[in-house]
Amino acid sequence: MQTNAPQSPAPVIEIRDLHKAYGSLEVLKGVSLTAPRGHVLSLIGSSGSGKSTLLRCCNLLENSQQGQILFNGEEVRWKGTGLHRHPADRAQVTRFRTNLSMVFQQFNLWSHMTILQNVMEAPVTVLGENPAEVETRARSLLAKVGIGDKADNWPAQLSGGQQQRAAIARALCMQPTALLFDEPTSALDPELQQEVVKVIKDLAGEHRTMIIVTHDMRLAADVSDHVVFLHQGLICEEGPPAELFGAPKTERLQQFLSATMVA
Repeated sequence: MQTNAPQSPAPVIEIRDLHKAYGSLEVLKGVSLTAPRGHVLSLIGSSGSGKSTLLRCCNLLENSQQGQILFNGEEVRWKGTGLHRHPADRAQVTRFRTNLSMVFQQFNLWSHMTILQNVMEAPVTVLGENPAEVETRARSLLAKVGIGDKADNWPAQLSGGQQQRAAIARALCMQPTALLFDEPTSALDPELQQEVVKVIKDLAGEHRTMIIVTHDMRLAADVSDHVVFLHQGLICEEGPPAELFGAPKTERLQQFLSATMVA
């Protein structure tokens, strides 16, 4: 008898057997992961484990040499093979990227624009949205991240924590399907880190789809639905944060958590 049970929606991002190399250096050696809608996925691991490279491959800022990348069930189309593989459809790449907003470690704000102009720039120039409508949304988002009073300031007039919160507002202003964070707090001193952590926790509480590369184990433990531990380009261990941090199964993860004073 055929049932009409509703199908689960496709994951926002799905990676299957991804390989990435820089010349002879193999950085990703066959990684697969899934980011369901409304879930927070954190990538942890030591420097050089492939975390940031994996995130950049998700957003097509880096070309992988093998494997599949799907966004909302739609697979990236490629041409060429190996080191010569690259996306075959530039319009598809643009569409995917506008729905996957990325927040970088170093803020990447334009120094010649005010904070408000920084936040408005992409929706107006890339998406062609009405500037007046975008401004209203941008001011609301700046208030949301706690710097509504800095809209007319220049980036150089803000602290690092304020600049990173502006970068998060800029990412949100694109109204993306998912947010990608690449070490969002590692360039900040501990006090300023907490400003950014609070914003990320608030976003997680709204059930936004997010992938976070982080060295902050407490952040990963607090906001994640699923944590992936990468080691030497492979997934060494993964699972819910309580399981991964509370009862690590592999010796390598035990060593990593001991070194980060979490285990």
